[in-house]
Amino acid sequence: MKKKIFIGILVLAGMAFTTPSGLLVKIKGSDTLLPLAQKWAEVYMKKNTGSQITVTGGGSGVGIASLIDGTTDIATASRGMKMDEKLKLQDAGRGYKEITVAWDALAVIINPENHVKKLTREQLEGIFTGKFTNWNQVGGENMKIIVYSRESSSGTYEFFKEHILKGKNYASSCLLMPATGAIVQSVSQTKGAIGYIGMAYLNNTVQAVAVSLDGKTYVEPSLATAQNKTYPVIRPLHFYYLLKSEKTVKPFVDFVLSAEGQKIVQEVGYVPLTK
Repeated sequence: MKKKIFIGILVLAGMAFTTPSGLLVKIKGSDTLLPLAQKWAEVYMKKNTGSQITVTGGGSGVGIASLIDGTTDIATASRGMKMDEKLKLQDAGRGYKEITVAWDALAVIINPENHVKKLTREQLEGIFTGKFTNWNQVGGENMKIIVYSRESSSGTYEFFKEHILKGKNYASSCLLMPATGAIVQSVSQTKGAIGYIGMAYLNNTVQAVAVSLDGKTYVEPSLATAQNKTYPVIRPLHFYYLLKSEKTVKPFVDFVLSAEGQKIVQEVGYVPLTK
């Protein structure tokens, strides 16, 4: 009997040594995705004791660069991977995978004291390229326009330039900010300010304007208008990871794409993959 008990203890001890440890994953990149990725990580780690998921921002370009140099497991991005980034991975012999994890409405924000409540795409282009410098040029009062933008490493910067400015350069007077929160704070404190942010960053210190592509139908950003795609400035949000790391990151990616993970998307203020 004692021998059997001793053998049983050895078996259990062996199981303890062979049980895999919790998930260890580094996530880096998009400032837009930062609050959502942090929430996903928080919930996942509560459900999976021993897992350690670290999440940092810095911008989509920073995240993808970290993926290329091997210092992160998952790069988060609010834009697609650029050709030069793809070539760097190809030259290094590293296959990768792109996963769309959520959608985002890109809100154009102004100070609540500003009485301009709607703008066309052409007017936004004029404001951010420097053609318009006073709010009275777009239906507002006689007041200088102070333009805030994300810095060039940001996927949001790239998306806004491509889809709203139609590839034109930002005005030299545009104030480039390192993080979305800094844009919210600056616009909230400056009456003549304008900027753009992910919808999840909206709060009552700033005012989102309604946007029109045709000059007739103006739509404000919201979960409903982003889901039905009536709001004109929406975009997919991505995870990128190397194929060789798929086994490591897959449990977390599966959680993100699950019904529970997509419920978190909506709770945090983004647009889930399905309604």
